This record gives sequence, C-alpha cells and structure tokens, in this order.
Amino acid sequence: MILSVWVFSRWMALIYLIAFWSLGAQVLGLIGSHGILPLSDFLHYVRQQEGANSFWTAPTLCWFNGSDGFLLFLCGGGVALSILLFMGVMPGLTAFLLWMFYLSLTVGAQDFLGFQWDNLLLEAGFLLIFLLPQPFRINLKPSARPSAIVIWLLRWLLFRLIFESGIVKLVSGDFNWSHLTALTYHYWTQPLPNVISWYANQLPLWFQKLSCALLLLIEIVVPFFIFGGRWGRLIAFFGITGLQLLIILTGNYCFFNLLAIGLCMTLLEDEHYKKILSFPNALVGNLEIRAARVFYKTISSFLAAFILISSLGMMADSFAHISLPRPIEDLLVAISPMRSVNNYGLFAVMTTQRDEIILEGSRDGEHWLPYEFRYKPGNVRQAPRWAMPHQPRLDWQMWFAALGTWRENQWVLALMERLLQGEPAVTRLLADNPFAGHPPRYIEATVWEYHFTDFKTRAQTGDWWSREFKGLYCPIVSLKGGS
Repeated sequence: MILSVWVFSRWMALIYLIAFWSLGAQVLGLIGSHGILPLSDFLHYVRQQEGANSFWTAPTLCWFNGSDGFLLFLCGGGVALSILLFMGVMPGLTAFLLWMFYLSLTVGAQDFLGFQWDNLLLEAGFLLIFLLPQPFRINLKPSARPSAIVIWLLRWLLFRLIFESGIVKLVSGDFNWSHLTALTYHYWTQPLPNVISWYANQLPLWFQKLSCALLLLIEIVVPFFIFGGRWGRLIAFFGITGLQLLIILTGNYCFFNLLAIGLCMTLLEDEHYKKILSFPNALVGNLEIRAARVFYKTISSFLAAFILISSLGMMADSFAHISLPRPIEDLLVAISPMRSVNNYGLFAVMTTQRDEIILEGSRDGEHWLPYEFRYKPGNVRQAPRWAMPHQPRLDWQMWFAALGTWRENQWVLALMERLLQGEPAVTRLLADNPFAGHPPRYIEATVWEYHFTDFKTRAQTGDWWSREFKGLYCPIVSLKGGS
C-alpha cells in the first residue's frame, strides 16, 4: 500500500490545486465585499441567528477575518499548500490545513460551493489527514506500513459515492431511468455541456439505451467488487475509472471525476504501480512510513467506527427511510456542518427540459443587449465550451436558478443589482460586458427553452442550439434614482 498512498496523496494535491486555483479567480466576484453574496452579510446573518453557536454552525476561518484580502489568502494559501503536499513536505499538517482552508471557503461561499464534489473533496481530504499524519516521518524501514484501516475507509467512500449515485436513480421512480431513456436527455440538459456532448446526443436510441444500462450496471453492481479481493478490485478499478473518463469526455464536472478516479487509485496494489510507473526499488524503500503503530491503529479504529456509524446512518435514513436511534440522529446533526461525512447521488431524476436565463441590459428600456457568460449557453451559434477541470461557479448556479423561480433564488436579483452598478469583480465573471464604462439603467431576465440542433440544422444555419422564448424570469430591475 506504500505506492498507493504515495500516488493518492499526490493526486489529491493536484485536485486541491485545481480547486483553489479555480476558486481564486472567482471568489471576489462571488462573495467578496462587492460580490454577489458578500461574505460579511452572511456572517452577520449567522451571528444574529446562532449567537454563541455561530462558529460550529458555520465553521470557517473567516470569522477571524472576512476581508477580501483574507479570501485571496485562503485561495492562494491553498495553492501553496497543494504544492507542498505534492512535494511531501509535512504531509499530515499540510493535509489538515488544506482541509480547513477549503472548509472555510465552502461554508463562506454559501450557494456557490454547495456541490457534491465540494463535499467529496472535504471528505476525502479529511481521511487524507489520517493517512499521512504529521508525526510519522519518511524513512527506510520496510517493516512499517500505512494504515490499512484508512485505505479501506477511502474504498468505502468510493463504494458509497458510486453505489449511492446508482441506487438513487432506481429508488426515485423516474421513468427515464427505469426505461433506459435518461441519456437521450442528459447530454443537452446537463448543467454545462461540452462540444462532444452535442455529438453524443446525435447517437441512435438503441445506443443511448445500451449506454444507460451499462451506466446503471457500473454504478449499482460494480462497486461491490471493491470488497471482492485483488481481482475484484481490479474489475472495480477499470469499470469505475472507465465510466469517469467517459463522463469527462461528455460533460464539464470540474474536478469531480478526477477525484473519483483518485479514489479508484486506492484499489490498486503496489505491484501494479511498480509496473505502470516503473518505480525503482530504491525509491520504494524511501517511501516507507514509520508509524507509532499502537497509537496510529487506535486513532484509525476510532475514525473507522465514527465514519461507518455516520455513513450507514445516512444511507439508512436516505434510502431505506429507517428511523434512527436518537444518539445517531444527534451525531449526524452535530457533524453535518463539517461536511466530511456525506450522502451522494447525482441525477436521481433526469432533467428533461433545458431552460436558460438570459440577462439583458438597456439604457433606455427599448434597446436591449445580452450579457454573455463564459460557459453556459446563450448565443445559439456558440459551440458548447470546455471548462473542466475549472468550475465556473456562476455559470453552474444559473442552471440551478433556471430550475426554480427568482423567489427561490434571491441571489439572481443580487447579481442583477451588481450588473446595474457595473461592479468590476462581478462583470469579470462574464465573457462579455456590453456596458463597459457605463452600466445600464435596466436589467431584465428572460427564460428561453434550449435544445441541441441536429446535423442537418447545424449544416444549414451554423447553430449548435435552437431556442424558444418562454417569458420573463422576474420583473425588470433598476436602481432607485438610477440614471
């Protein structure tokens, strides 16, 4: 397991690097002092509601400093710590600080960092702390080994991630999953399609159904091979990794699939890594970990009991609707703010319609110009773009806003207000600002239903999308006393 730990820890360092780097380019526009959802307003609200319990309810280092400079410090510090982790510098301490920094940003970012992969990174990062504890130094002694308990907790996390993603599709009762037609909608209704998504959508119905059946097979059956010995784990590795690579090709899910592949790396034995990466035996010797074994095993055992009780309780509550004993319910409530033991499961009910919110500004109320986003659909002639592994948080959140109403997504009004003010931190999140230098007087949000075109239509018109106007998303907005 020495090489598994070595490879996994460095893969995690790269994931953290991507996550912090991506967020650092957006954080001020999202939650800065002049952003869409200012962090200071959020902290003030939590303090009013929770009082002395504020830090536990919203565990973030931003309680000590909520300035724009500190937000940039957390993102930049996360990048620096990721590099240190990759280099193997004080791995236990570095892993802890990475987890704490990302938890702080996840809590402070409110709606913009509430995705399952943010929680998955925190959960995997939490386990990484115990896989690479700081007191355990690198040396040459071959007798010491990393904790098998923590390795199995990472495999258990992988099992839950994939199995829960499959089982939610069946228990939801969605017709499209049970009749294998879900992928006929998925490629064009997913949050941020890429250009290959358009081509995948053109595949015949029989292929879409076969693909859907294989997806369900991999998500529901293959995870059990994780517990099936060396050959079983190899089957799970190739099955789950293959699925993640296909998802990467046909969608923009930032670091999510890369993180799932990282968890798959814990399924391989050191012998596999020696063959794949050609590790010399001398290097393998240098990777041996010296551990205070009794202490380490004790901590790992408590960690395993805590995670197993918590995760099994969550699964029982979510999928079997079993009433949990009061102590376990209290435990789940107590640990939920830390986001380090979670439920998973994407696309339980397949979205079958794609509505897009189009924002337009006007200075006179008659002539309107659209704001173009960097990645989400807008101009029908713009090909779907690649974003992965970067996650454009605003573009993603616009997809969720279109599934509901403006009353359920008050942040959209905050975005429109910032555009009326011409706030540079916010306009930099967009691909184009048609009112640079002089903000508009009015902003309107309209809803359009989008569909992928087919080969014939694109050949004739050059359009990747077709769209139909549905109406206003919310009333036209202007600033009081604005000119």
